[in-house]
Amino acid sequence: MRKYNFPILVLLLVLLTGLWACKKDSDGKPVITKLRAISPAPNDSTLTLAGPGQTVVIQGNGFASTTRIYFNGYPTPFNSALLADDNIVVTIPADMPFASLDPAQLNTVKVVTRNGEVVFNFPVVPPPAVLLSASNENALAGERITIRGNNFFFVEKVIFPGGIAVTTNLGTVAAGTSIDVTVPAGVTQAGPLQVVTKFGTGTSLFLFNDYATGMISNFDNINNFSWGCTITDDAGLFPGNHGKYAHLQQDAISGNNWDWWNGKRGVITNAKDWLPASELNNPAANYAMKFDIYVKEPWSTGVLLIGPPPNDTWVYMYRYEPWKTQPGFKSTGWITVTVPLSEFRKKSASGTDGAGDQAAKVSDVIGGIDEIAKFMFVNDTATPIDKLDIAIDNIRVYKIVK
Repeated sequence: MRKYNFPILVLLLVLLTGLWACKKDSDGKPVITKLRAISPAPNDSTLTLAGPGQTVVIQGNGFASTTRIYFNGYPTPFNSALLADDNIVVTIPADMPFASLDPAQLNTVKVVTRNGEVVFNFPVVPPPAVLLSASNENALAGERITIRGNNFFFVEKVIFPGGIAVTTNLGTVAAGTSIDVTVPAGVTQAGPLQVVTKFGTGTSLFLFNDYATGMISNFDNINNFSWGCTITDDAGLFPGNHGKYAHLQQDAISGNNWDWWNGKRGVITNAKDWLPASELNNPAANYAMKFDIYVKEPWSTGVLLIGPPPNDTWVYMYRYEPWKTQPGFKSTGWITVTVPLSEFRKKSASGTDGAGDQAAKVSDVIGGIDEIAKFMFVNDTATPIDKLDIAIDNIRVYKIVK
């Protein structure tokens, strides 16, 4: 009678099954069929493109042994807990450096497993450019300006008001956060700037070459200057000016010197409506004061106190002191300063003007619709100042968010 050793048969069966499974796994090269959105139905549809920072689901099969994932040839980290044989949940890297990517690998998704790899054609593109600021919103033709923002990748042109396009000598950085451009001749209109990339067009909220919108004083045709410093149009002192400007100048300012009114160190305007009365209760962060400034001598101490103090009460003030982040600050020409109204602050607990709680509403800063503006340079430290030489122009306020 034939005898069977059942434990041995079971063991052999298990081993054979394992070998078959291993062979199947070794032959299972990955396949990508589509990418879909991570959102629940009905939004979990097949994607036709995606962008940096977006979480997607790669679908197909053979993903169980995935070791690497690439979007546009850029290594992409993934969580193995969000991986199955038929799908991978992964976030496209938000910091993808489009400017330095291999053009041959653009618009591809690559999955590498222990059994092989697959490359799937799929557009991975950044959103259109976002324009946040310009180094000088009123630069003259031939001057070089820097536009700051995001997604300045594969820039094709910069368009100035009036539709004047610049396509050459465009300097960008790998991070896509700035672009240098030369202001073209013939810009006579005011309006936003546009940056055109291969992925779309971005339009600024800030205005270029605009001497009217929200203008408190440009010291020319809108001149609300009342008293303080000298007003001049001398281009020899501060080249690149547009007509008249305010000139704050004084030598040998002693330590702890608050006498801004005695030394031509102030700009005081006549009262005017900064904004419509209907906007006074809006969030202060939605608006900004802007002004153009030229700092000729190194600035290492002291502060330019700015305020439209309601009824001259000095409630909310702004402290412009760029030397604190850039020691010995000076500019090589005119620059535009943008101060959100929410950065105007009350006194601090220790009594320092403009260093306490932020303004919440527009009315916190300007009080009513008919207010003055004050720019006052004071030396609030014990360190003397050898020479103050600053020009200010185009003081304006307008909305900076949609």
